[in-house]
Amino acid sequence: MYEAYFGLRGKPFQLNPDPSFFYGSRGHRRAMAYLEYGLHQNEGFIVITGEVGAGKTLLVRSLLEKLDPKKIVAANLVSTQIDADDTLRLVAAAFGIPSKHLTKSDLLLAIEAFLVSTTAAGKRALLIVDEAQNLTPQAVEELRMLSNFQLEDHALLQSFLVGQPEFRAIMQSPEMVQLRQRVIASYHLGPLDLQETHAYIEHRLSCVGWKGNPSFDQEAMREIFNVSQGIPRRINAVCDRIMLGAFLGEQRRVSVDLVNQISAEMREEQVTPAALQTDAFSPRPAAVVEASTAGIDLQRLLANPEAAKVLAGAGAAFDTARFEERLAVLERTLSTTLNALGQLLKAAQQQATTTESGGQGK
Repeated sequence: MYEAYFGLRGKPFQLNPDPSFFYGSRGHRRAMAYLEYGLHQNEGFIVITGEVGAGKTLLVRSLLEKLDPKKIVAANLVSTQIDADDTLRLVAAAFGIPSKHLTKSDLLLAIEAFLVSTTAAGKRALLIVDEAQNLTPQAVEELRMLSNFQLEDHALLQSFLVGQPEFRAIMQSPEMVQLRQRVIASYHLGPLDLQETHAYIEHRLSCVGWKGNPSFDQEAMREIFNVSQGIPRRINAVCDRIMLGAFLGEQRRVSVDLVNQISAEMREEQVTPAALQTDAFSPRPAAVVEASTAGIDLQRLLANPEAAKVLAGAGAAFDTARFEERLAVLERTLSTTLNALGQLLKAAQQQATTTESGGQGK
């Protein structure tokens, strides 16, 4: 919408991971070095973790862009909480191995046969598992067992596990000791600092032909960093709205006032006025059920950094990044709790009706 106004060839701050926009911050370069080291080793597991929106998926896609398909057969798997057998079927499907109606033993044989044929053809098999924090312990064990496949003294499969910070805690659990012994490198991808945030914004703009229109004030850059906390996905979301705001206001310069205006608008969009009603937080089951059926958006309320600080009473020490990582789990918990409360309330009402009818019958 604003691209033509600023003379840009495309949208610079899209949220979808695009390897052509890859920015090599210190952290991203180091993470890429670990992945490339893992490829050179051709065995074991490489573990990459990072905050939500830190650029893990873009990192993986940028690596895949570099791979020679004549030498490496790569499969990218986005994990969910499924059982171990389904994990093996997803691995088979990712490599294009027919698995319909196969028993687990036959499925393992089919995967091993594929890996052997791949190695015999002078190629290497690489499995990339994204969202690894969703893997169950049984699923992780199945992946570890796949790493046992060998041809003579050569490993047939190498795996990269990419996930959110909680995967690091999962890795330290007692049942993961055998997997930890197979990990040859691990790295945590953190947020950008102020200078990197500045360079990141200009890099993405330059990728679409930016020539300084609009210009960004230094204070505006600093405020974008403060608002986004250096998380690339948040930077993209804020900057896209800033570009739109500058276009609508016919401005050729991004000031700190514009950034503040946009960030305030985005905060307002995340909280509905009804969500601030005290009844929504009443301990009475009926009130909680009423809050749910009235359409109060509890997730969006809790996702708002300022509202979260107030609710948690944590002030400036509140860790918004970690809070947002738990939102998905929190939303599921709230939904389950509200459904259970609704059923209890319905049962209580039915019981009261039955009791009242019985009393009248007497």
